[in-house]
Amino acid sequence: MRWALVKVCLAVTAMVVVAFAVPLGLVVKEMARDRAFSNAERTAAALGPTLSITTDRDELARALATVQTGGEGRMSVYVPPDGAHPAIRLGEQRVDANELDIQRARSLDVPGGSVWLQPIAVSTAKIAVVEVYVPESEVTNGVTTAWLVLAGVGIALVIGSVAVADRLGVRMVQPARRLVGAAHDLGEGKLGARVPEDGPTELRLAAVAFNSMADQVVQLLANERELAADLSHRLRTPLTVLRLNAASLGDGPAAEQTRAAVEQLEREVDTIIRTARDAKPQTAAAGPGAGCDAAEVIRERMDFWSALAEDEGRKVRVAGVERPVRIPVARGELAAALDALLGNVFRHTPEGTAFAVDVHSGEDAVIVLVSDAGPGILDPDAAMARGRGSGSDGSTGLGLDIVRRLAESTGGDVRIGSSVLGGTEVRIWVQLDGRGPVEGRRGHRGGTRRRVSLRNRPDRLRSGIGLDL
Repeated sequence: MRWALVKVCLAVTAMVVVAFAVPLGLVVKEMARDRAFSNAERTAAALGPTLSITTDRDELARALATVQTGGEGRMSVYVPPDGAHPAIRLGEQRVDANELDIQRARSLDVPGGSVWLQPIAVSTAKIAVVEVYVPESEVTNGVTTAWLVLAGVGIALVIGSVAVADRLGVRMVQPARRLVGAAHDLGEGKLGARVPEDGPTELRLAAVAFNSMADQVVQLLANERELAADLSHRLRTPLTVLRLNAASLGDGPAAEQTRAAVEQLEREVDTIIRTARDAKPQTAAAGPGAGCDAAEVIRERMDFWSALAEDEGRKVRVAGVERPVRIPVARGELAAALDALLGNVFRHTPEGTAFAVDVHSGEDAVIVLVSDAGPGILDPDAAMARGRGSGSDGSTGLGLDIVRRLAESTGGDVRIGSSVLGGTEVRIWVQLDGRGPVEGRRGHRGGTRRRVSLRNRPDRLRSGIGLDL
């Protein structure tokens, strides 16, 4: 492309230079010739007054000598004869006498240049002729210099146009090369490859489209990794049940092997989760008409976890699930979030620790409170950060993140605070109208929060759970 632009510009500029420089050079040559003959005509006319007064040879010789051109031997005078006087010839004449019988001025070519013949009437019947020699050097005086200047200007125009075309080509080719290089890098797996958004408008738009595509590719890969991490995290619930059941097997080789196998499986699941959790996931909000009955899902999951709670001597309380509570969340997503929170109660709190689940429904929001009487969380802000695990075995740092993404997909949020049970309370705010989070809404312990008209709202519990950090 760059060379093509240079060739096109070179051809166009060369044609323009030829079209203007050649005629202009011819005009300059013609002007120099006209100037030389105009000077010769003025020189010949200088003898007109003398010839009109006298035709005496001596007087004409003195007048001819006073003229600059005549003094250089370039001027002559011819006076034809009459009945009383012979013909008079003064100066070096370069043309034949028969060519001097003229009625109007004219020019003739002679060796080494040209002559200008100027007739001057000396009487009614006699016409003298003044001859002025114009050498070739005077006819072409300044023409060579003018042609050289024109040639230099033409060459400069060609070089300048080629340079401009080359710069324009570079401006077009470099963004295209960067785009090709970035596409090659992206194809080799370098997901950070991006293109500077500069250059011509078309290439700039192509760079913007490429960068947007690269961002979407990175996001899609991140979503796939997060999906793998979240699906792997859901295995934690049956693993918790297996671990609790294995703990009740007592002593013996079979029991030890079972417990070792469960621990090994938990470590493998943790490895999968940590490997796949590099990027932030993206949870799509449910469309119109989608969702589930939160009360039904909570009752179902609490029936599952209540059996394990009974084995460990934990007190369980559920409130607000007597009537249907529709929320714009998929059933599986809500079940996974509840399992993540309740599984942490059994994993990170001592046996016998009580926990509770409360549901408060309003006109535009539903609040789910999960509380326990465990030791609580020392740093709630760090616990909300994805992947900020505690570093202990069985901790991946995804439990609260699954819950947070569920709430944020509806425009809600998740907050952590203290509960009256002595531990920590996790509040899940699920927005029903599909709007984004309310500006300035903070945790339930302080700050401002949008007022929600709640039905079936018992005394609010303030509790906490040991979180999957």
